Amino acid sequence: MVPLSGDDIAAIEATPADETQLPVIIRRNESFVREKFWTKLRRIAGRLPFAEDLVAAYYCALDRETPLAARAALLAALVYFIIPTDIIPDFFGAIGYGDDAAVLMAAISIVGRHMKPHHREQARTALLRDNTYTD
Repeated sequence: MVPLSGDDIAAIEATPADETQLPVIIRRNESFVREKFWTKLRRIAGRLPFAEDLVAAYYCALDRETPLAARAALLAALVYFIIPTDIIPDFFGAIGYGDDAAVLMAAISIVGRHMKPHHREQARTALLRDNTYTD
């Protein structure tokens, strides 16, 4: 396998994603996130100090204007959040979400420049819409 050059990575990031470009795994991750994200978030959002970042990542990952590489990284972090049995299982309470927060923050630190103000505004609106999120 030949490693990607900086120019290759920049070209991937600059390419808007559409359904014909998405690899199967990214489409599968997107489908999984769309199906499971809100159910999981509703159960625990009031206890997550990173809920707004999480929801902003969701909106950025599903935004077709977000470059493919950024969408892939954010979708992977969101799948990690949804799956309950990861490095530190979520049933361990607050400690169980520490690894989820770390994975999300790592993804955001890599692709955060693609997270736009409207993604954060969508997140705030979604979190306020249902008081379940603000226990």
